[in-house]
Amino acid sequence: MSLETDLYALLSAICPRVFPDVAPGDTARPYITWQQVGGTLISPLGNEIPDKRNANIQINVWAATRIEAVELALQIEAAMIQATVFQARPNMAHIASYEEDLNLYGTVQDFSVWALR
Repeated sequence: MSLETDLYALLSAICPRVFPDVAPGDTARPYITWQQVGGTLISPLGNEIPDKRNANIQINVWAATRIEAVELALQIEAAMIQATVFQARPNMAHIASYEEDLNLYGTVQDFSVWALR
């Protein structure tokens, strides 16, 4: 399995609507989007290929209410920390957001994730 496949499976267990990068415009609420926003590069001096990789993963929750968005964000944070298929730690607490044009309440949280390559 890959980091992306494992992440999708973990997030889908919390909410069935999970999308890399962006969700289709007609997606029912709540839903989750995620993307890789960098990470720590492992670059051994001996030119060997490492068996692990690191990714900073940004996870976004979009919901009809602030409470629903926060509840999902807290479930995601707990699931990421307790995951056994990779090691993940939050880089920060979630940030609240609001998309006025779409009347969506959101949260954004970044995680440092170590996984097999």
